[in-house]
Amino acid sequence: MKIATITIRHKVLLGSMIAVAGALLLGVISFRYLVQIEDALHLEEVVNDLSNDILEIRRYEKNYLLYRSPEDLTETRRYLQQSFSHLEHLGQTEPMTIPAQDIHELEKHLQRYGELLDQVPQTPAAPGLLENLRNQGHVLVETSQHFLANHRHHILTIVGTLKRQLIFSIIVALAIGLPLAWFMTRSIIDALRLITLSTAQIAQGDFRPLPPNKRGDETQLVIEAINTMISELEKRQQQLLQEKKLASLGVLTAGIAHQLNNPLNNISTSCQILREEEDVVRHELARELLSAIYQEVLRARDIVKGLLEFSRATEFSRKPTPLAAIVQRAVQLVDSQRPAGIHIDTRIPDALILPIDAQRMQEVFLNLLINAIQAMGEAGTITIAATADPASGMATIQVTDTGPGIPAEHLGRVFDPFFTLKENGKGTGLGLSIVFGIIKKHGGTISAENRPDGPGARFTIRLPLHQSEDA
Repeated sequence: MKIATITIRHKVLLGSMIAVAGALLLGVISFRYLVQIEDALHLEEVVNDLSNDILEIRRYEKNYLLYRSPEDLTETRRYLQQSFSHLEHLGQTEPMTIPAQDIHELEKHLQRYGELLDQVPQTPAAPGLLENLRNQGHVLVETSQHFLANHRHHILTIVGTLKRQLIFSIIVALAIGLPLAWFMTRSIIDALRLITLSTAQIAQGDFRPLPPNKRGDETQLVIEAINTMISELEKRQQQLLQEKKLASLGVLTAGIAHQLNNPLNNISTSCQILREEEDVVRHELARELLSAIYQEVLRARDIVKGLLEFSRATEFSRKPTPLAAIVQRAVQLVDSQRPAGIHIDTRIPDALILPIDAQRMQEVFLNLLINAIQAMGEAGTITIAATADPASGMATIQVTDTGPGIPAEHLGRVFDPFFTLKENGKGTGLGLSIVFGIIKKHGGTISAENRPDGPGARFTIRLPLHQSEDA
């Protein structure tokens, strides 16, 4: 079932995307301000040169007023020309960081100063002209200082804006990052706490599934995984209990079977002798009773035989054997018991060779086939399929029928000795127990379940592809 809500992974992804987008936006804005600062610093050099040129103009102007040297006047004009060049460069800068009004005002004062300076060589040294030149020079210095101060203020404004932008970005990053970090930490801690509690619960033998989580995040996935693990662990525990129970029963039944064999043989022999007596032969009721007794003795002997087979700990004689041949032989043996309406479909690769005891494995398939035939009645299909998985070193064999299936409440008991779903007198309840023991001796596993795609039962056997060294 798909989870409609946003999981932790999606929230982290969303938060990461927001963080990346915010970082990119901050980077673009910061880069823009840095470019403005770089441009302003380049202009700072021009503004400083302009201010220094104006100071040089005043210095040579004062020298000229003191010594009347034509060289000082020439230097004053040269620096005045350089000031015009710097001012023109500032006016052509894009984007224009210095107000055009300030540039025009300084240009006007420079032109006025130039006009006064041009009158000095042609006009006698009139005190009024020199005083005007001196005053105009003073205005030039003040205007250039104001010009320089405004430009520096502009740079500080850009730096201050960048600082505020960075502080705002840090606050936004903390406002987004701290809740996201808290949420992620809480979710991870909740999942870890859940795992800790569930493992403690399992260690105490409590296999109850955890209640579902409605938050729809990864914690729910953890709960689902833990519940799956609990289900599998419970199933494995049941299998271990089954093996322990079968081992204990094997010891018990071996002694019982040997004790029962002698009286059963005596009863059988006595029954056969009585049936041959002339008086008994003439008595119809006695003959019928002796026949019934004899049949019950045979059934009891079959039970004892099954008990001995179940408890016998003989060595297997395993060798590489084609599985298809064993299955085919088992199918032929049950053919006489198979109604015409039941079809047996085998899908065993000819190349599948397993290290098995052929006689014992044939008994496994005989028991499974007979059980399936008896469960289906007069019609149905039995499918025996096998596949090999070299990666896991195991072969998987499935025996599937189309019968009524196994009631869910009995699935865990089908391999118990003496447990049967058949009518009284039609089964000993030892067939699947023997199958379980044979598969176990081969180092494999067997499990029973109902078909998920329809009515019927399915037995899954897993056997090693290669015989282990300690087998």
